Amino acid sequence: MVTLTDIERESYKDSPVHRLDPRIKLLFTFAIIIYAVSLPRIHEKNMVRLFAIEVYLLLLVLAAGLDLRYFFLRILAILPFGLTIALIQPFFRPSFIENYTLYPLDLPFGLSITYEGLDFGITLLAKFLVCITAIILFSSTTRLRDMVAAADRIGIPREFTLLLSMMIRYLFLFWAVLKRIRTAQQTRLFDIWNKDVPRKWVIEQVGNSISSIFIRSYEQGERTYISMLCRGYGSGHEKAYYRTKIRAQDIFFLLLSAGCILYIHLYV
Repeated sequence: MVTLTDIERESYKDSPVHRLDPRIKLLFTFAIIIYAVSLPRIHEKNMVRLFAIEVYLLLLVLAAGLDLRYFFLRILAILPFGLTIALIQPFFRPSFIENYTLYPLDLPFGLSITYEGLDFGITLLAKFLVCITAIILFSSTTRLRDMVAAADRIGIPREFTLLLSMMIRYLFLFWAVLKRIRTAQQTRLFDIWNKDVPRKWVIEQVGNSISSIFIRSYEQGERTYISMLCRGYGSGHEKAYYRTKIRAQDIFFLLLSAGCILYIHLYV
């Protein structure tokens, strides 16, 4: 069973990608996402360009020495969200297209598939996959506290980094709380898929569990934040631990990646 601790352990490995400055990796991730999203919604070269970017990202995954099992499991866990959006596109007629070509297939309920909608759906899925791969690569090679510090150093608003740091601090804690709740339910023979129990009662119990976690997180966050304020949090001293400078290899990686993206866009 894959746990959050196993996934976090990946970021503590030692490789050329892990040793890159977190700010450089964050800017690289932003560049990949912006490029993928900015590609035309329908274009004959979209898939080739996105495939080339995906290959480059996978080469970085191999260079980082990441566990491919954890890496692809994280992609598969998020992929259904993008897949759901992409699957419904062939049945719609995008407003940015004037002329449509119907796919020769008889479907019930008066549904029809267009070539343009199918192309748009495939492009959306490819863009989603590239963006998710870049994000998972960044999170798998960067420690959680370094992510927050890098975002703060490149000028992301303090409100966002504060919320992110609070989430990171208690992500593992509340995962443990959820596991204890699930263990307590199982010892009482609670099974969410038990057909002999009224579904309404099962839904109420699941809702109570979720509400309990939200209440605990609110109370814990409030106590912790007040304690941090009493100890001078917010004066700027919390940034003192992150004073690393951008090195030559970091600049080289950023220029190399920018050159690869530019080459793919112009010549692929």
